[in-house]
Amino acid sequence: MPRQITAYSNPLVKQVRDLRDKRHRRESGQFLAEGLRILTEALETGRVPALLFFAAASAGHERVRALVDAVERSGGEAIETTPDILSKLSGKENPQAVVGVFDEFDTNLSHLDRNASGIWLVAERLRDPGNLGTILRTGDAVGAGGLILIGECVDPFSVEAVRASMGALFTIPVVRTEWQPFLDWLRAGPGQLVGLSLDTDIDYRSAAYRGPTFLLTGNEAQGMPADYAAACDLLVKIPMLGKADSLNAAVATAVMAYEVLAQHRR
Repeated sequence: MPRQITAYSNPLVKQVRDLRDKRHRRESGQFLAEGLRILTEALETGRVPALLFFAAASAGHERVRALVDAVERSGGEAIETTPDILSKLSGKENPQAVVGVFDEFDTNLSHLDRNASGIWLVAERLRDPGNLGTILRTGDAVGAGGLILIGECVDPFSVEAVRASMGALFTIPVVRTEWQPFLDWLRAGPGQLVGLSLDTDIDYRSAAYRGPTFLLTGNEAQGMPADYAAACDLLVKIPMLGKADSLNAAVATAVMAYEVLAQHRR
């Protein structure tokens, strides 16, 4: 039976609210996800929150009841609360009906099966949580095997990144690693490393992609380092016909991913 929390001063409210901060997430090994759609996506992949906060007004909703049941069956705790406290937890003025606390999960490179998909996404020093979330959504949409984050990337478990992923954080593997371990792993088996670059004359639609294709997107402001570009099997560019010199990192990744998918399907 869910318990009720209606006081801001409850220590659990502060503990959960603090998960919006990276340091607290790192110390606790937990993160926040909000919204019925995202939590339902998580549940469908077997990820059950350790804690579930839900608004009293939504208690009768079929999917909220399913979440409450799953949390309690798994030994977690479901808590009925107020919209004001949900707002405090999520940091949004108009909070979602549910907020969940999940244990962080990381995939090791050695656990990946590179032959599970023809497309893999690789991002280097990605800094924007919105871009990271959008790239995750793209990965889910094209059936990518996973997203590999290289170097000092934004935290994929930040509230903003989880929100932007619209549940894709739970549907495809995410690996955090460094460049050399990734390159060593990649070269130990089949895989074409394709870098997005402005320093090439090869149009992205004229290149030939062989699976598994690993699409490398560099840092939003600086692009990828020269030694990373040199390690790529292929560098391609997306033509820019206007005054802008480049596309947003997440948009460029999506354009490339669908071109690779189209070639693989042909």
